[in-house]
Amino acid sequence: MCGIVGYVGPKNAIEVILPGLAHLEYRGYDSAGIATVASDGISRIRNAGRIADLHDAFNGDFSSTGAGIGHTRWATHGAPTEENAHPHVDCSAGVAVVHNGIIENYAGIKDRLTAAGHVFTSDTDTEVLAHLIESHGELPLAEAVRRTMMECEGALAIAVIRISEPDTIVAARDGSPLVVGLGDGENFLASDIPAILAHTRKMLVIDDHRIVTLLPDSVEVTDLDGTVVTPEVREVDWDIEAAEKGGYDDFMIKEIYEQPHAMRDTLRGRIDDQSNVVLPEIPLSGQAIRGFDKVFVIACGTSYHAAMMTKYALERWTRMPVEIDIGSEFRYRAPVLDDKTLVIGISQSGETTDTLAAVRYAARQGAYVVAVTNVVDSSMARYANATLYTRSGPEIGVAATKTFISQLLLLLLFSVYLAQERGSLDAGRRIALLDHIKALPDQVAGILERADSIKVFADKWTDARDFFFLGRGVSCATAAEGALKLKEISYARAEYYPAGEMKHGPIALIDDSVVVVGVVPQGDLHSKSLANMEEMKARGANLLLLLTEGDQDGMRATDDVMTIPPTEEMLSPVLGVVPLQLLSYWIAKNRGLDVDKPRNLAKTVTVE
Repeated sequence: MCGIVGYVGPKNAIEVILPGLAHLEYRGYDSAGIATVASDGISRIRNAGRIADLHDAFNGDFSSTGAGIGHTRWATHGAPTEENAHPHVDCSAGVAVVHNGIIENYAGIKDRLTAAGHVFTSDTDTEVLAHLIESHGELPLAEAVRRTMMECEGALAIAVIRISEPDTIVAARDGSPLVVGLGDGENFLASDIPAILAHTRKMLVIDDHRIVTLLPDSVEVTDLDGTVVTPEVREVDWDIEAAEKGGYDDFMIKEIYEQPHAMRDTLRGRIDDQSNVVLPEIPLSGQAIRGFDKVFVIACGTSYHAAMMTKYALERWTRMPVEIDIGSEFRYRAPVLDDKTLVIGISQSGETTDTLAAVRYAARQGAYVVAVTNVVDSSMARYANATLYTRSGPEIGVAATKTFISQLLLLLLFSVYLAQERGSLDAGRRIALLDHIKALPDQVAGILERADSIKVFADKWTDARDFFFLGRGVSCATAAEGALKLKEISYARAEYYPAGEMKHGPIALIDDSVVVVGVVPQGDLHSKSLANMEEMKARGANLLLLLTEGDQDGMRATDDVMTIPPTEEMLSPVLGVVPLQLLSYWIAKNRGLDVDKPRNLAKTVTVE
């Protein structure tokens, strides 16, 4: 997630902004930049790289006289280059803008402004903001920003400076975080509290649909109609480390709670008003999509569990045969691929060596490769024919949480899209599916609101030695991810099996020391799954079931129940994985372990 820092006051703005940006490094970024209002115009320095490189680029000259804004960028539109780094300026370099979020309708705005004579120098969606503000002429900056916000769709937190108002920052929020820090004869702006906590503990948390005007001696907040509003002044008592974690104990739990926001970013702009999936990133005609006759989905680790879900959804909705492969095994079995083969490679980082090698192999065989990744301009994105970005933002915890749930969501959308283009789903069925998909972020938020009910089971089984996670059908993906999370961060022995497979050997391991976590949402295999759970219970297992709310049959099987809201069976892994993340987290915490840095693991696996 990108970072914003701004300052107005008597101090040197650069000397406030640079350390502020450094305090946002934990969020992840690929480029950075600062713009200030100097005596002879806007001064701007940007670079692709680290904050330390940006500091060096100033060559010791940190002089500034007016307001300043800075930015750390996590690329969404355009590669991580100096040209795409923020701040962006208008044609005359009289306006500078930084922006967090995604402007869904930027392409149409850019076409209109280009036709009017504006010249663009980057590949970003953000640059349209500077030119839109320029197009409003000599209007006061706050009014120009208000009109600009009214024209843009998507998620925006922006900060703007202009030569003609040298001691002013105008900021706005619609969907991305923004806070104002209040000082004595100076004021601060940031996307997150740690950036400005060294200077003030008095904060205004800015709501959506707000315009903020910062001067050294005043802050005014209005709604989009221009009506003045008065946010509550909050006194922050966190230290810097706690602030970086948003008040949470660990990055992992913070990122678990960020999942609804990440999911909304994943969906944003990808479902239109007619309930069609819109994926302009896939430059294929319907005829070309109908020409595919088989699909391979390739991934490693947690991403492989996203591939498991994708197989079920794709086969059911598109009626194409789908194979899933672990990246490290794929090319060694000499799979049969050709130009009618669609290959989907999944990697959070886009740098996973085994998945990269598999994708390269597929491309050499003539397959059409689609990368699903979180990192713009990653290696896998460069090797693929097309790339779908999850837009999860950086993930600090080694164990994947929000990046995984965003993968699930995006792959479900892609599956509906392929079915839509192949004509294998009728309109009514597609609309119903998409309605359920759009409800998922709020449903996940609801699960997180009652998270304490899941902690009870972690407390009960903190010292359990052996866990089995069982599921059937698409719930195999949920169970597999639940087992991996528990292994990764608690070091418990946790194994996944398809529930029907237990009687073919593994049932010999079941006794009263074993905890069986059964993933049994409502669906076609519900009654068969419950019968499998009864077999485990009959052998003495401690049974914990993950059920759909209101499942009376399931609740009769055991007193230990976690629930998820009702949804389509194919979508249930998106909801089911959240209680399992929390269960693993609290077992690990109860064992006194560092959940952010589990032993022997790395965030990105770059060795074969």
